[in-house]
Amino acid sequence: MEIIQLTGEYAKAYRELRLEALLTNPEAFITTYEQEKQRPDPLNSTAERLDSSESATFGAFDGDQLIGIVTLVQQSHPKFLHKGSIVGLYVTSSHRREGIAKQLIQTIIEHALTSSIEVLQLAVVTENKPAIRLYESLDFTVYGTEHRAIKVQNGYLDEHWMTLFLSP
Repeated sequence: MEIIQLTGEYAKAYRELRLEALLTNPEAFITTYEQEKQRPDPLNSTAERLDSSESATFGAFDGDQLIGIVTLVQQSHPKFLHKGSIVGLYVTSSHRREGIAKQLIQTIIEHALTSSIEVLQLAVVTENKPAIRLYESLDFTVYGTEHRAIKVQNGYLDEHWMTLFLSP
């Protein structure tokens, strides 16, 4: 297994895995499968996002197959440049429980340490106990819970907001 920073040349593989993620675990993402499928010029817009200097997306590969993804978005306001948000973590179901998600988050942490990011933040649905355990194992802590954060067809989902301070 190899983890690399994805660029626009990986747009097709990234988009395919992203669509799988939205279809397989819709509760974990704000974007819906239908919204993603309807994007105009999807491969070019995906390539532009992967090449953007405002974020860094990493992919885990098993051979030439993309099996996991995660993105770090640095805040753009001058007073928030020290903060980054982790979004879009997904590992394909056939490769779960192999430590890939943990390696992807560790890669994000290492990347953040080489930049001006001092604080990592993320949101996770409160019912997603495996993800919460993963983040806690990497020293993320819950600093708040947003009730009814996400409205779904048959109700609401709450989210924990978690943080990791990279410097004192």
